[in-house]
Amino acid sequence: MKKIKIGEIVARKSHNKDILFRIKNIIETKNEKIAILTGIIERVEADSELSDLEIVSEERLDKDLHAIQKRIEGKIEKLNPINKNKYMVTGKILHLDGDKKYSEKSYRYYRKLGLNAIVKNIPEYKQPKVVYHLLNIYKPDILVITGHDGMIKNATRYNDLYNYRNSKYFIETVKEARKYDKEVHKNLVIFAGACQSYFEALISAGANFASSPARILIDFIDPLIVAEKVAITERYKYITIEDIESELRDGKDGINGIGANGKMYKMIK
Repeated sequence: MKKIKIGEIVARKSHNKDILFRIKNIIETKNEKIAILTGIIERVEADSELSDLEIVSEERLDKDLHAIQKRIEGKIEKLNPINKNKYMVTGKILHLDGDKKYSEKSYRYYRKLGLNAIVKNIPEYKQPKVVYHLLNIYKPDILVITGHDGMIKNATRYNDLYNYRNSKYFIETVKEARKYDKEVHKNLVIFAGACQSYFEALISAGANFASSPARILIDFIDPLIVAEKVAITERYKYITIEDIESELRDGKDGINGIGANGKMYKMIK
């Protein structure tokens, strides 16, 4: 039997192998080895006893990756022709992502759509420390703050910040971004959160859209869809979650918010 190590793609036997994870780290305790896991498709972080994990077959991995790739390609095929109008300038996106592989996928997605996006792989805990500086450098119209998150195992109190793995970092990052926005008056549009994130606190901190109202897992692509919609909508139009929910995997259960004006404008000929 192959030894399970950091970097392996695994599934949890106790959860019917429903989600594919990559092993981020392995911690040795007195009684058991614990793996820290990050989702391959969903933006979730979890932990599990090593004994509960099973290495995923190449066939299963290829099947799941093919499904998400097919969804991305489907989105690109439906690209609104207005994006190709040389006189229309889409909103500029700054995307901070705690997952390196998701950062790479996100960049390819934005590029294929022809969007003006800068993607930075920043671990969740570092995002509050660097966001102000990055906003000053890139001066975006839209900020995406994401990565991995999740509720602590067996946690039931949704309003306890300490029951979330990375929500506190996302909240701090939103607050830092709003400090910047208050100074420059740019009316920055912010998406924040990942799987099972503390939705209410993210909105209270200043996010326009956030996850996850129903504390469910969200798709890798969901934050990108929100950023894309804001970037390709004209400034005089106000976007609500009703304009986006049909394109999200789980609609309002996964993502909601107060809305925002679009960020696309017409160049003077």
